[in-house]
Amino acid sequence: MFFPAVILISGSGPQNRDEELLGHKPFLVLSDYLTKNGIAVLRYDDRGTALSKGDFKSSTSADFATDVEAGIDYLKTRKEINKKKIGLMGHSEGGIIAPMVASKSNDVSFIVLLAGTGIQGDQLLLLQQKLIGKVSGVSNEDLQKTETTNRKAFGIVNKSTNLDKLNLDLTDFLKQALKDNPNAEKPGGMSDDDFVQLQVQQIVNPWMLYFIKYNPALTLENVKCPVLAINGAKDLQVPPKENLEAIKRSLTKGGNKKTTIIELPNLNHLFQECKTGSPDEYSNIEQTFSPTALTEILKWIQMQVK
Repeated sequence: MFFPAVILISGSGPQNRDEELLGHKPFLVLSDYLTKNGIAVLRYDDRGTALSKGDFKSSTSADFATDVEAGIDYLKTRKEINKKKIGLMGHSEGGIIAPMVASKSNDVSFIVLLAGTGIQGDQLLLLQQKLIGKVSGVSNEDLQKTETTNRKAFGIVNKSTNLDKLNLDLTDFLKQALKDNPNAEKPGGMSDDDFVQLQVQQIVNPWMLYFIKYNPALTLENVKCPVLAINGAKDLQVPPKENLEAIKRSLTKGGNKKTTIIELPNLNHLFQECKTGSPDEYSNIEQTFSPTALTEILKWIQMQVK
């Protein structure tokens, strides 16, 4: 008996094979459900996390793509796996990584993007900050100020070619921004210099620099296998309207006719049924993964592996 298989690729931040976060284990739920329905699942701890070796801090999405490639190579050695039916399922950042691998490999027979992104990282971050800020009760005026500062900071990053110069440019820019906005909230007791330094460090780490500059559209144009892109309508981290439209546009531009786009009502970024979609709700919601989403995902995969 040969089984079709799916590799699960986690979202941003170091996570174990359950994609454990805020008291939930989405990948445990997903893998249990798929396995019970005849789909083999490969999960792994992110590099440098739990039982995996490697350095997470210096790694980018492109590095994580090589970890997925290693997973495919491993599945091809397993006697019980149908080598012609290996798929990838990526959540959030995993939805950036799955197309990277699929666009270069003939071994990927389908991909599922769970709240995957279709727009460049800097644009996604601006949108995210605005929507989460709004639902958290931040005033329009403050949201506007933050957006202006971030847009300029990301502009500096997008133009930069030298890390030392980028550090200096960002430090100068953020010092000035803080002077112009002395009421900006800082962590208690932190000096202006330390606050600026903290902000610079958050931007110039390898993962963030890569993410800000990366545009998934170009990669999606080169994906030729069947794609399911699925999002919750109340996702504030990867807003569905902008991202699902962009994913569809890129796949269509590349001539991919095997694309399914689904927006599910009332679900947040973790595919939980929710009230507002705010990340503040994630840990308070009992549900880990909506049964509606599970059913849609399984139904689509079963069609691909028939």
